Amino acid sequence: MKVKECMCNNVHSVLPNTTVCDCARIMGEKHIGCVPVCNSNNELLGFITDRDLILRAVANNKNINNTCVCDLMTSDVCCCNADNDIKHVQNLMAEHQVRRIPVLEDGKVVGILTLGDLAKHENIDNNGVAATFENICKCNDKNAE
Repeated sequence: MKVKECMCNNVHSVLPNTTVCDCARIMGEKHIGCVPVCNSNNELLGFITDRDLILRAVANNKNINNTCVCDLMTSDVCCCNADNDIKHVQNLMAEHQVRRIPVLEDGKVVGILTLGDLAKHENIDNNGVAATFENICKCNDKNAE
């Protein structure tokens, strides 16, 4: 199965100069937990989640009315394309410990694939989704010693 068969293609993005407050408002209105940060050509510059807003802005006493998402976003974003195989993307999610991956075509955002999209799709193996989720949640053991 391919990503395009399962991804959400109704994507709401923000510009890099969007304030944290406006971004949070968009997330609330659209009932979404993440947004791609794109330039005016819809090319991906970064990715920001509701968790980023809390940990990088609110927890650090940033002024949400004048702090821009470009100051908080993740710039090195794990991405896939619409023709990738779902199993490949599940491996990417597990490897990078992410629950959401922007889907790109020619550098432009065309969708987002989430762990939830995988879980609710009837043609996706639930055991594979559970294994992906388990791997996402594993602690990084590199510093355990």
